[in-house]
Amino acid sequence: MAKDVTLADIAAKVGVSTVAVSKALSGKPGVSDELRARIRQVADRMGYKASASEKPAVVKTGNIGVIVPENYYGYSFSFYGQLYEKVVKALYDNRYYGILELLTKEDENENNIPKVLRDGKVDGLIFMGQMKENYIRKMVAQSEVPVFFLDTYRPSIMLDTVISDGYYGTYLLTDYLIRRGHRKIGFVGNIEATDSIADRFWGYRKALRENDIKFESDWEIPDRSRYGNIGDRILDRRIGIAEAYVCNCDYAAQVVIQDLEEMGYTVPEDVSVVGFDDFLPIGRGMDKDQITSYSVNMEQMAVTCVHSLIRKIEHQNYIEGVQIVTGKMVEKKTVKDRR
Repeated sequence: MAKDVTLADIAAKVGVSTVAVSKALSGKPGVSDELRARIRQVADRMGYKASASEKPAVVKTGNIGVIVPENYYGYSFSFYGQLYEKVVKALYDNRYYGILELLTKEDENENNIPKVLRDGKVDGLIFMGQMKENYIRKMVAQSEVPVFFLDTYRPSIMLDTVISDGYYGTYLLTDYLIRRGHRKIGFVGNIEATDSIADRFWGYRKALRENDIKFESDWEIPDRSRYGNIGDRILDRRIGIAEAYVCNCDYAAQVVIQDLEEMGYTVPEDVSVVGFDDFLPIGRGMDKDQITSYSVNMEQMAVTCVHSLIRKIEHQNYIEGVQIVTGKMVEKKTVKDRR
């Protein structure tokens, strides 16, 4: 009868200690991702099977890691700061605690596993916001804990995520402008920056097409660099001013309004403007009660994400793939009826 493969046999083959092998095979921190993968590969080739005494008991921490790219997070006055607070409340209501970790650009570029996971402090992970495709693939592929994404969408990757209805929401906003007599309607947003902005752009284009309005290329106006924040100025004096603007977020809408006012135009008397999210940063001198927008249901997005992740952790049935949380259009003071 063949001798059972031991941890010592694997350690000798790889050239490491039995402690390192034990940590690698049990999923404990203390070894690099590269070494862990090599040890597991050697163990599989040698036909290693863990005995009942060697298998680590699964101990829940009661914690969920919430990972947010550092350039998106601005504490309570940012969209993701507000969304994080709603996630934490939803976790608390389900007897879990959220541990925030800001994702640095370096860790994202190098596909580094979050520190809370390396330290064994969490039962699951929630990733919020846009991240690089390779990083998302690495997080989906890791098998240490279940993961869910929130306000993150990559059509090329199968991932469990909860998003707002950017496509239909922007379609509604654009159709609303058209029905009030607007025909020359610009879209403000860099579709290369995030997939959610791209979805909003195509919702806008759908409304134009359905109303027999030919899209003009100069109606597409970027509001940011591919990886950067929204600029202090969006509209250019050298470009003709449209009758109305559909902005990918309320912050961009506010900048557009300021640009128009500096050029001598009045909103909505001269130009109509709509936004998306129904959210403006706190303490920035902006009036959130002015801009007609599509209100994102952040609370329902957070609750849906948390409930789904917990069911995934507990090996219960949950809705896999993309879950879309609808919002509603809110009419305020930045659109004039021109019929």
